[in-house]
Amino acid sequence: MLNKRSHINLLNTLWLFCIVIFSPQSLAYDLQEVKESGVLRHIGVPYANFVIQYPQNEKTVLTGLDVELMQGFAEYLDVEYQFVEASWSNLIGKINGQNAIFVDKNIQLGSKEAIQGDVISNGYTILDWRTQLVDFSEVYFPSAVWLVARTDSSLQPIKPSGSITTDIQTVKSKLLGRDVLAMKQSCLDPDLYNMAQTGANIILPVKARKLNEMVPAILNQDAESTLLDVPDTLIALQKWSGEIKVIGPISEEQRMAVAFRKNSPELRKAFNTYFKTTLVNGSYIKLVKKYYPDVFYFYPQFFETLD
Repeated sequence: MLNKRSHINLLNTLWLFCIVIFSPQSLAYDLQEVKESGVLRHIGVPYANFVIQYPQNEKTVLTGLDVELMQGFAEYLDVEYQFVEASWSNLIGKINGQNAIFVDKNIQLGSKEAIQGDVISNGYTILDWRTQLVDFSEVYFPSAVWLVARTDSSLQPIKPSGSITTDIQTVKSKLLGRDVLAMKQSCLDPDLYNMAQTGANIILPVKARKLNEMVPAILNQDAESTLLDVPDTLIALQKWSGEIKVIGPISEEQRMAVAFRKNSPELRKAFNTYFKTTLVNGSYIKLVKKYYPDVFYFYPQFFETLD
């Protein structure tokens, strides 16, 4: 028999499911509709080496692991590719028609948003609350959240114990009274990792509004340390070599995947089939080596077992 809290959570889940599935904006737009439109609309946030934008000769150049992956998927479907830029706050809205945020371990639906795309792909971490709103493809990239500090910090990297649970506890035990930068509504949301229980002084940045601005923020003395996911950390260690250090893990291992509307099962199935072909022909691993060569050192088993 369900207790009151479980009953409320169940009703909330059913309510969210009905809104996502039966929203007038989101009805019947699956693989067939994408092919009929002749365009695959890729929703993404410029982030790390997944989606890269930079100016060149008065134009904006678009590249990155996920950009090339989605361009290949569009070619596989024999349709044109279109990029739809988003922010972390409106990613869900641009695919489902209604924005949503995660607050106090609950999903809160927000303002309506015009549906502008068919897939979300920008190093999008699979989180429990997101799975209630979108369906994820097969995983394609490993991740986790680490604590990163300036090299002048008295925080010292932990010695791995062989147990990720123990290592997380060790890192968190160091944070009492420490300034830690985090970012709501992202994979760096402190609520996801019970950071309030550490006694850390959690700082939500004013200037840093993107994940790739977290390291510059701590180098600017906005905080002593920051939560940072693996892909961004790998880039930061190269870009700011000698200026930052990894203290240790804050989360268990995580996975990244492509997100689809819950009423686009055939499009999701088509992507999974396409992705498998890129593994067979080796083109996906070439992309990873191009954009994240160091990830094989940290996660050799992930790529060995990826099939």
